[in-house]
Amino acid sequence: MGRKFQKKKKVEQLEIVPKDENPPLPPQRLSDETIPRKGKWVNKQRVLVFSARGISHRDRHLMRDIKTLMPHHRSEAKMERSKTLAVVNEMCEMKHCNKALLFEGRRKRDLYMWISNTVGSTGPSVKFLVENIHTMAELKLTGNCLRGSRPLLSFDSKFDEVPHLKLLKELFVQTFAVPNHHPKSQPFIDHVYTFTYLDNRIWFRNFQILSEDGGLSEVGPRFVMNPVKIFDGSFTGTTIWENPDYVSPSKQRQMLKKAGNDKYVSRIEQKVRQEATRPVKPYEGIENDELFENQEPLETAKLIAAQAKKKNASEPKKSSKAALTKKIKDKQMKAVQNVIEQKKAKAKRVKKDK
Repeated sequence: MGRKFQKKKKVEQLEIVPKDENPPLPPQRLSDETIPRKGKWVNKQRVLVFSARGISHRDRHLMRDIKTLMPHHRSEAKMERSKTLAVVNEMCEMKHCNKALLFEGRRKRDLYMWISNTVGSTGPSVKFLVENIHTMAELKLTGNCLRGSRPLLSFDSKFDEVPHLKLLKELFVQTFAVPNHHPKSQPFIDHVYTFTYLDNRIWFRNFQILSEDGGLSEVGPRFVMNPVKIFDGSFTGTTIWENPDYVSPSKQRQMLKKAGNDKYVSRIEQKVRQEATRPVKPYEGIENDELFENQEPLETAKLIAAQAKKKNASEPKKSSKAALTKKIKDKQMKAVQNVIEQKKAKAKRVKKDK
């Protein structure tokens, strides 16, 4: 018996068309369509950190430490003193920065810090007096954290109660917090910033997180911010809030100098008063010891009483209090006149030498 062979049906093979790696874009895009975001870096906060001319070496080290802690910062050269603060908004716009942190020095001893929101010059901006500065390089700050890591921000409970502190809290969060997935940052959280409100000032500390149970070690820098004013614009505008307890450092130094001058004046017055009230005759001891050789007490007492009467009659009457004060003032005036004459003579000598 022969086998019947059936013809197999041919299977149609589909052609494999290579996928175009760069497909052509559609000719038109509707305005309502959203553009998909490719990257994870959404919060693109950039802070311009720089200073004006005239800051001291310690202030410059503090600015360098803050730059080290903030990987999202942008640096800029020193600003000239002749320029106004309104130029900072243009500098931030050229550097594509949203916030500005400006250090301004006065008399090589006082440091002021400006923190401002420069987006469209809308503000707000805050002016601080920075006190009690300690940099990272000091030996007592033994902590160490990863460079570029993201910090935790810890605020005191007062920042949720006082109105102007609520505004400062939001400004600190937007300025000091490192954005998530920033290209220059590390995906670790190993240190914490603490902002504490005490004695009408804000105390800044930076701690390394040693363990999960709350072990901390201070890294630095540490400084105290004394808020002066809050403006509604960026480096301009009207004053929203002003610190009533603020006293400028130059005024404090002036008060201390005045207190020292008062000490000097009181010391001179004491010397003049001592000279005026000094007794003319020294203390007289017991005279006429031969009176006590007599054994009869009545006769001795009569002799002592007679001598006392003679002494009182011979002594002049004591001057009154008004006459004493007049005498003291006359001596003081003579001393002042002598000082003035000496200064005039010295000035004449200087003119002759010239």
